[in-house]
Amino acid sequence: MSSATQDRMVVGKIVGLYGVHGWVKVFSHTDPKENIFAYAPWLVQMGGEWRPTKVLLGRTQGKGLVAQLEGCADREQARLFIGAEIAILKSQLPKPAAGEYYWSDLIGLDVVTLDGQVLGKVDYLLDTGANDVLVVQGERERLIPFVRGQYVHEIDLVAGTIRVDWDPEF
Repeated sequence: MSSATQDRMVVGKIVGLYGVHGWVKVFSHTDPKENIFAYAPWLVQMGGEWRPTKVLLGRTQGKGLVAQLEGCADREQARLFIGAEIAILKSQLPKPAAGEYYWSDLIGLDVVTLDGQVLGKVDYLLDTGANDVLVVQGERERLIPFVRGQYVHEIDLVAGTIRVDWDPEF
């Protein structure tokens, strides 16, 4: 992973068009979803490169979000943005409180049992409502509830490991 990739965090995606005046529909990974509008500028990936993009206006529309982007005045210009990922610089994020982590900080960490057996790496996380779940890819996929003290015992970002109380056969 390059340094530039480590400095960015994907927070959403442009998923469609809205109206005829260049607005786009936005899918947000932030919680709550409207928080995506709190970050400026957005880095929008187009043509394989990340471009700083100013959001002129953004709002909730029905159950989704819509935004008007600088330099995007009509439907045809907006069409070029469909499918583009939206990222921000990690430096734009507030520092997590002690014992809290951004999901992006956990992705790629080695997951190791309490007795030292490597289960794999965190591929992504799921929000199930009850608790988050680590999706671990190793010799097979494992779903480990992200429950501190019960299953997740230690997170060491410097060492790149998460120590878990988990049966390797499960």
